[in-house]
This record gives sequence, C-alpha cells and structure tokens, in this order.
Amino acid sequence: MTTRRSTLWAVSASLVWPAAALATQAGRAPKASASATVWPQALLVPGGVARLPLGAAPERPVVTVQASGGTAQVPVLVIGAPQQWTAVVGIPLAAAPGKASVTVKEPDGQKRQLSYTVADKKYVEQRLTVAPGTVDLSPENQARYERERDHQAGVMATFSEPIPDAFSQGAQLLMQVPTQGRQSSSFGLRRVFNGQSRNPHSGMDIAAPTGTPIVAPMPGQVIDVGDYFFNGNTIWLDHGGGLLTMYCHLSRTDVKVGDRVKTGEPLGAIGATGRVTGPHLHWGVMLNRTMVDPALFIS
Repeated sequence: MTTRRSTLWAVSASLVWPAAALATQAGRAPKASASATVWPQALLVPGGVARLPLGAAPERPVVTVQASGGTAQVPVLVIGAPQQWTAVVGIPLAAAPGKASVTVKEPDGQKRQLSYTVADKKYVEQRLTVAPGTVDLSPENQARYERERDHQAGVMATFSEPIPDAFSQGAQLLMQVPTQGRQSSSFGLRRVFNGQSRNPHSGMDIAAPTGTPIVAPMPGQVIDVGDYFFNGNTIWLDHGGGLLTMYCHLSRTDVKVGDRVKTGEPLGAIGATGRVTGPHLHWGVMLNRTMVDPALFIS
C-alpha cells in the first residue's frame, strides 16, 4: 500500500452516519428506486465501479484488467449466474478519463475486449498538520513502512472463490455500514500533510469515540490482522473474487487470521492508532487490487 493510504480525522466535517443520503452526495451515482438499485452502484469515474454485462455462459467467464500503474493483468470479480454474468470492475483513483477495457475469456477459450468510458471527476483538497515524524520518516520508520508495504501488497493480491453467503443475492453486493458514527472524511479527498501533497484518501472515515464496536459489513474471512505504522491496528476481510475490505486505526481487534465472519459479527473497536488526529474508523473497499468508494456498496 502506498505511503499515504492511512487516514486522518477531519474535525470540520458534519455529515451524520449512517444515512441513506450519503450515497447521493456530490459525485455519487443518482438515487434510484429500491426496485432498480443494484449494489455496488455503477459510477464510471476514478475511484468508482464499472458494471459490465457479459451475457450468458454455462460457466463463470474469466475477466482480467491491467493493473494500475503497470502492465500485469489482474483478475476481476464476476458475479451472477449462467443466464447473465456481470463483471464488477474497480476503477483506480489514478485512472485518466477516456476509454478503458477488460479482457474476457469465455469458457471455450475465446478472448474478447470489453470497453467502457471513464469520466473525469475532481475531488476536493484538504490541508492538515500532523507530527513531522509521520510525514518525514526516520530511517527506522521508513524501513518499517517498507516491510509493511510489501506484506500488505501480498494481502491485497488475494483472489479466492466468492463466499457463497456473501453472493447469495446473485448480482447484489449490498454492505452494512460497519459502525455508527459521523462521516468525517470522504473518499477521494486530496490531502496535503504539512504542506506536502500525498495520495488521495482511499477510503471512508467514520468518527466515533474510542471503543465503538465495528462489525463485518458482509460475510467474509479474515486474511490479515496487524499493527502498522500508518494504519495502526488493522483488519482485512476477503469476501471472494478480489473483493476485500479494510478496517484501520482500531483500539482493539477481536478476530484472528482464518476466522470466518457473518454480516454484523464483531471485528473490533474504533481507536486512534497509527497516523491520526482523533479516533475514527478508516473503512476501505478494494476490487481487483484497486481501492473504490465504499458508498457505492451501501443503501
């Protein structure tokens, strides 16, 4: 993970969480009727999600997309049934506006390109002041960060078979909000720490007192639990097919690697570990090794 993917509590925010209106804030997909809405909602912008119909096939097609910033092909989540398969593609925050595509390999071995168009989106900028040692790292902390970055790169490469309970509604991947609190920072925020520009905010921050419970938003398996320099106490869940979720800055963790959890089961509690300015949960959602907007997965 990048050096600046950890999160901070922005005390000036005032949105109340949970609230259905969050899914329709600026830049989000327009609200649809309950009968028409599917999750995740499609939003073809950097940090959004593309839903690409693949048609009917007796077996699940294999879909790949070029990794952000590289040439390697990474697998894409495919959901549905033989009557209709859908590729659910995470669009990198660094994606340039314009044409993009995935490669579809049919069960008979034939390959085809499936294109979509990414629209431009401007995210707001936030300037924050933090302890100098968390921006300009000492050699010891830099070495620690690099070890942790390499470890978590392996975690983020996880691709497993979809967990049946998580995909019981076919093309519906609706998530429960993992904690009660106030949305204190939104996805995609461009941050400047002590005057130095860093990567955009790759998750959603929910501010609440230390000790506030955090629960699983959908069924999954714990694939990583650790204490990291930027992210503090962190849990990763694998929901299958390259759909992962991340929970950072926890005061405690109540699960271990290998545990399977159901929707609403406890994971840990909100804290202020790692690089933070106050207690909050940083909640991240990943598709095909790309962080995407969690708001697209909630009602």
